[in-house]
Amino acid sequence: MTSTNACKELPCAMPDVAKQPHTGPKGTLNWVGMSQIELPVFVQNLQGGRIQMLARVQAYVNLTDPDSKGIHMSRLYVALDNMLAMNDLTPEVLGATIQQFVDSHQGLSNAAYLECRFDYFERRNSLLSDNSGWKNYPVRVAASLRDGQLETEISVDVPYSSTCPCSAALARQLIQEGFRETFGADTVTVDAQQVYAWLGTTQGIRATPHSQRSIAQVKVKLVDVVNHLPITQLIDCIENALQTPVQATVKREDEQEFARLNAANLMFCEDAARRLKQALSDDASVRDFWVRVNHMESLHAHDAVSIVVKGVENGYRDDPHEYVHPT
Repeated sequence: MTSTNACKELPCAMPDVAKQPHTGPKGTLNWVGMSQIELPVFVQNLQGGRIQMLARVQAYVNLTDPDSKGIHMSRLYVALDNMLAMNDLTPEVLGATIQQFVDSHQGLSNAAYLECRFDYFERRNSLLSDNSGWKNYPVRVAASLRDGQLETEISVDVPYSSTCPCSAALARQLIQEGFRETFGADTVTVDAQQVYAWLGTTQGIRATPHSQRSIAQVKVKLVDVVNHLPITQLIDCIENALQTPVQATVKREDEQEFARLNAANLMFCEDAARRLKQALSDDASVRDFWVRVNHMESLHAHDAVSIVVKGVENGYRDDPHEYVHPT
């Protein structure tokens, strides 16, 4: 009887390469897992509504056994499918999921990392008119488990407008010079109505300060007692500190108010970073933060950047790059 016929009569065991002796180079590994996993999750808004999101997930455990061929990736996916998919994204769910990562790899792993990236849509009111529109904020939620210690992190990118204080001062000087050229340097009495009309002409406002779309990249580690993901609250904190968030639906009165807010909140990138540092330092739900503000210059071909961290022991480092993978 040939081996082929034997397999037809008796069930053949499927080969398991993972159980065969490891003959290659041996050593421990920091992280092993999967990325770009697409899963449906739910995020609760301030009104208690459940909003479904498509999350792109990364899942990792470390490999502490130098003799093992590798981890059981299918166990990571099963944990994600059973505990995270179609569930509310909360610190509790994130913590239970990565604990399952470690529990399913006893003898192989003692640390885990889980990351979910998604587009978070907020309906935002216009500045003055009775309109509102949708704004999208890229969000990253991550949880890590090391030495039995769970940490939950939220990252969000918030766009805003920044107007250069230097160019504002230079524009004011040109307007002053235009006034002197039009009405004279030695005039004691100037007709108010004439000046009012002149200011409404292109000759009256002969220069405007340059402004640019800017991005605040903010990462925060939450205190342990937080039982939800305060994404909207974090966005509100950032936009309230900066005062010039980009708009969705805009009528003329909204555009005028936006111009007024820009003039009232002139800021270099250093000013924006200091505002956010103060606002986040006052937030009781935030244990640590990392902030990078990017002013995408309209004058220069490069960006102006400022970075600040809270400065807690063993906290975020002040590296210029955005954190992507666990360290």
